[in-house]
Amino acid sequence: MPVPFESFIPFGVMTAMFMATATGIRFAQTKRNEGKAVRYSLDDWERKMMARDHQLTGTMRGQVDDVIAPPQFKVNSSWKVYESLRNDFA
Repeated sequence: MPVPFESFIPFGVMTAMFMATATGIRFAQTKRNEGKAVRYSLDDWERKMMARDHQLTGTMRGQVDDVIAPPQFKVNSSWKVYESLRNDFA
């Protein structure tokens, strides 16, 4: 006749592994987002503001409240350079 409590050890091991995985994922997300909450469902405006914040501060989540942008903001443009479609047909 099996003992009913012999399944507690595997159940405890599985529970501990799920908790360790969840804690590791939460730590990685928090570290990546500089201690702030994870952003979900980003629209185009939020992505552009994140790019602007990255230009101003050097980090994706950093923000500044200065009225005047720093001088290096003039030359660190994030515009992408695409080849013209005319070159594909020639």
